[in-house]
Amino acid sequence: MKFSLKRVGAGVLASMLFAHAYGAAGAEGIPQPAGQGEPVRLEVLQTEIETTSGAEQPEIRFVQGEVVQEVPPQPVVIEPTEHADTEAASLRELVGQMDGSAELPREVMCLAQAVYFEARGEPLDGQLAVARVIVNRADSSRFPDDYCSVITQRAQFSFVRGGHIPAPNRGTAAWRRAKAIARIADRDLWDSEADDALYFHATRIRPRWAGRLTARATIDSHIFYR
Repeated sequence: MKFSLKRVGAGVLASMLFAHAYGAAGAEGIPQPAGQGEPVRLEVLQTEIETTSGAEQPEIRFVQGEVVQEVPPQPVVIEPTEHADTEAASLRELVGQMDGSAELPREVMCLAQAVYFEARGEPLDGQLAVARVIVNRADSSRFPDDYCSVITQRAQFSFVRGGHIPAPNRGTAAWRRAKAIARIADRDLWDSEADDALYFHATRIRPRWAGRLTARATIDSHIFYR
């Protein structure tokens, strides 16, 4: 026959639990802390109280069980992205902060080559505006959806020959600036006067399509349109 714990005297029960805990500690030593990030398993003692037929005192049997206590999850740490804390005072300063030795992804390399061949003689804001037009085209449904395809699209950029972009002179300061401008435009790290422009032409010419578009900016020797 089994009795509820409520029917056993509190003092008797406390003494029995203390004696069992002391004995377990002496036999097994001090328990070690659980590894960080793992559930802490606490050994507890449950009791089942039984009596046998004709016995005056109940026989107490201890049953060992586990209770799992969940450890709160560790906070997620977000690593800052490259140039997340950049506070350049000018576009020239930001260009100087770019790592000129870093390898460029293929698409950004195409963008840098376009800046180099189309605008390396322009001031930095003019170079950025040319890069911005290419980025805008890649984002527009009217044009191909990647930089390389935008640049090599037929009859769009005069420096493209047979669908191929020529190789730049990689040892020059102009190439280093073009790479920096391409990275800035790709990551949208600096605003451009060209804004959402999709077209541009040199100021020395006046193409027929220009009259149908809205001029966004004139920067050095280029006019930019939407």
